[in-house]
Amino acid sequence: MLGASLSTGLFAQTQEETVEAIVKEATENSQLKLLAHQLLDVVGPRLVGSPEMKHAHDWAVETYADWGIDAENQQWGVWKGWDRGITHIDLVSPRRVSLEGMQLAWSPATKSKGVEAEVIVLPEAKDSVSFKNMLSQVAGKFVLVSMPQPTGRPDDNWEEWATPESFEKMKKDRDALNDAWNARIKATGYSSRELPKILEEAGAVGVITSNWSRGFGVNKVFSAYTEEIPMVDIALEDYGLLYRLADYGDKPVIKVVAESEELGEQPTFNTIAQIKGSEKPEEYVILSAHFDSWDGGQGATDNGTGTLVMMEAMRILKQVYPNPKRTILVGHWGSEEQGLNGSRSFVKDHPEIVAGVQAVFNQDNGTGRVANISGNGFLNAYDYLGRWLNAVPDEVASIETHFPGAPGRGGSDYASFVAAGAPAFNLSSLSWNYWNYTWHTNRDTYDKIVWDDVQNNAILTAVLAYMASEDDEKTSREQIVLPVNKRTGEQMTWPEPRDGNRRGGLDD
Repeated sequence: MLGASLSTGLFAQTQEETVEAIVKEATENSQLKLLAHQLLDVVGPRLVGSPEMKHAHDWAVETYADWGIDAENQQWGVWKGWDRGITHIDLVSPRRVSLEGMQLAWSPATKSKGVEAEVIVLPEAKDSVSFKNMLSQVAGKFVLVSMPQPTGRPDDNWEEWATPESFEKMKKDRDALNDAWNARIKATGYSSRELPKILEEAGAVGVITSNWSRGFGVNKVFSAYTEEIPMVDIALEDYGLLYRLADYGDKPVIKVVAESEELGEQPTFNTIAQIKGSEKPEEYVILSAHFDSWDGGQGATDNGTGTLVMMEAMRILKQVYPNPKRTILVGHWGSEEQGLNGSRSFVKDHPEIVAGVQAVFNQDNGTGRVANISGNGFLNAYDYLGRWLNAVPDEVASIETHFPGAPGRGGSDYASFVAAGAPAFNLSSLSWNYWNYTWHTNRDTYDKIVWDDVQNNAILTAVLAYMASEDDEKTSREQIVLPVNKRTGEQMTWPEPRDGNRRGGLDD
């Protein structure tokens, strides 16, 4: 018994020293700001199929090489290539002013001198037949296809300053306007996604949206649905200006210069780096973060911060734990934003790695401190995650856990591994108003990063990876019995693995 106690004490001391070394390296030699500058300021946003995405993959491989970590770009598919150029949108009549807006991703370009034309509101028809008869009105025009927001103030601002009666009246009026706009769209006989192509075919010279994100100055920026004419998103304030001018009969005219370039079929990758295991190299601790982003901003908190966490954790581990028991692998996945495509493809292409997974730690939802971890439906996750979390310093791990939880079915790349039965866990962060202000918006930029929280998450991830690697036991994959779906009355089933879309945006 004395020998066993001595052995346990020595192991605990070694474990404590390693954790202290992780914290010391993270706090005294942090590379987070340098990495963020290189990734976000120099490379920029990382739309799948864009030159910036390829630049990011190459930068990551070079950075890992500088740290002495083996890394490579693994191609898993091809995607419609597109290079975002400069967008200028100017009101030229009845007065002159530059407007805030940009092309949507994969938007067709204008000619070099741009397009100048009148702006009109989507025609209002009583039904689809009437709408077809009215389509000639859009020829030669820019068409506004989004509801004009009655206020650019977020609800919490109204709630703080308005009388209760005024706040309720605003919401009632907004709901009525929203219902009326939805009815206008429905009467066309087309969905919001189908309409831009119909307007294009009717001779419109451009389509204008405004996808407000319910915060001051924020719009969400996604993809275009036209093939020949530009599709742009304009900030709420300037969109409202154009709408009022058109609605009051002032016949606003704008000029749009959109210099994007279509690049044809482009290869798309995952960047994979690893520190090889010394005792169990065929078992894997996987650090996971998607590398791509939408490109309205810089992709700073979605998912630049998750990327920084995983890269910094790998750098720290290489310094203080260079000979792990198990292989520590990091995956920087491509095209998460279009449906977890990079990670789904990796799971499909590497069953031997999935079979050897000890644990996957994924981080995605913003810059905040990790505050929640779910067992994702793995029956015994509490046993091993509890052991590992116990080694994390108290000032780092103020985390609410949910065991056994339910299997994640989407939302981020951990779900690709969960579907294949591998124990994968999402390190879920505090909000910092993520959903309104930075998630897929034009304001997802470097300045929104909260450095103390990101450093906290790098320490947490490095300690969890170390503990998972050192654990004497292979993690259990036993799954909970899922409950009956209350809506259907049928037994729920574990999610099924799916392959990624290997030919994004391309005609077969």
